[in-house]
Amino acid sequence: MRGVRLSLALLGVAWLGGCSFIPHYRTPAAPVAADWPKGEAYAGRTRDGTVSGVQGWRDFFLDPALQRLLQIALENNRDLRTAALNLEAYRAQYRIQRSELFPTLDVQATGNRQRIPDSLSTTGKSRISSQYSVTLGTTSWELDFFGRLRSLNEQTLEQYFASEEARRSTQISLVASVANAYLAWQADQALLQLTRDTLQTYEESYRLTERSFNVGVASALDLSQARTAVEDARAKLAQFTRQVAQDRNALTLLLGASLPADLQGSHGLADDLLARVPAGLPSRLLQRRPDVLQAEHQLKAANASIGAARAAFFPNISLTADAGTLSKELSGLFTGGSGTWLYQPQINLPIFTAGRLRASLNYAEIQKDIGVAQYERAIQVAFQEVSDGLAAHHTYRQQLSAQRDLVKANELYYELAERRYRTGVDSYLTLLDAQRQLFSARQKLISDRLDQLISEVDLFKALGGGWAENNEDAVPPS
Repeated sequence: MRGVRLSLALLGVAWLGGCSFIPHYRTPAAPVAADWPKGEAYAGRTRDGTVSGVQGWRDFFLDPALQRLLQIALENNRDLRTAALNLEAYRAQYRIQRSELFPTLDVQATGNRQRIPDSLSTTGKSRISSQYSVTLGTTSWELDFFGRLRSLNEQTLEQYFASEEARRSTQISLVASVANAYLAWQADQALLQLTRDTLQTYEESYRLTERSFNVGVASALDLSQARTAVEDARAKLAQFTRQVAQDRNALTLLLGASLPADLQGSHGLADDLLARVPAGLPSRLLQRRPDVLQAEHQLKAANASIGAARAAFFPNISLTADAGTLSKELSGLFTGGSGTWLYQPQINLPIFTAGRLRASLNYAEIQKDIGVAQYERAIQVAFQEVSDGLAAHHTYRQQLSAQRDLVKANELYYELAERRYRTGVDSYLTLLDAQRQLFSARQKLISDRLDQLISEVDLFKALGGGWAENNEDAVPPS
């Protein structure tokens, strides 16, 4: 049993005294400005500081119907399900890699009986030889003196962490996509209703113009222009009817399930659909975006692979050892004196590999450099997306205010034009122009409101699914 004790001693040395060639990791400096851009587009949005507020989609999306759809999507969306399964696959790979740090113990029982003819027997007589054994041991267990296995284990662990951030990124993107699809559905329904109301107005105007034409007050040109407006509105009605149906189809695909039959959406694009984004968002919020964290974990994995490539230059030490019982008779396996053991260490030192090990190390170092570039790129993209969102947040509110004023001005223009036409002061062309401008202004107001809401959702996504600094996972797992 002395060999077994020696094996256990080597195990302790390998476990406690092993070294690592993984380079010391340092997070690369962020290649962006320390604060958000400043200027007229960012009025009141550039102050840095500590903020609290939205920690996830339930705090940000205030519409109960939208919250219900988001919950359905998180439970049924197939892309999110795929991301979750990929996470489980990486977890299994990590457990496989981690198992190589420990010896694999096997129990083996064998039996052998052989007849040896007299021509081959040392005694000149035929005989039957028997041998039975039961052993417990390990085969070719690598003693990780130079940290190769620990480096690979660290690499796989970081890849698992990266897959978790990829799942979070997919989840946040799904939430934003469902929200944007829902808002587009609501906007198209509002445009459809506006078109129905406008068509009704145009048809009424056409009937009045036709009546005036029949009595010789309106001209054929006035009647033709009124008919043109009606047909244009009918074409718009068909267009928005189609878009509403397609919006439902797109939303159904994102949900991964049918829309609830009793779903009661908001009336139009109300002002209380989303939570307000506060001023003074700190730029360090970028560090919690899942795509940035994913890039950093991938960088750490590449850094760990360098340790494995360096350790490959050093001897590979493996151990085969077992202990058990051996006997010529099956009944004598567990009698006194039948014990047996085997101790077989092996050292493999690379001498000539035609540059393979050096090339492997160079490849690992290049992969780390690529990881640094990808991490810095992720930071830059995140900074650009948040900066765009902050600019849109302020300017869209100004644009919407101006568009509402334009709608009011066009309503007044339409009222005056209709009054003047009915009294014979102005031509029908002026009334038609007023009708079209009012219809166009109201359409643009709905489109601008949709764009403004989508920009808010995109900012929510760009901030990693929220802006509470103490929030580690902005979108809770489904």
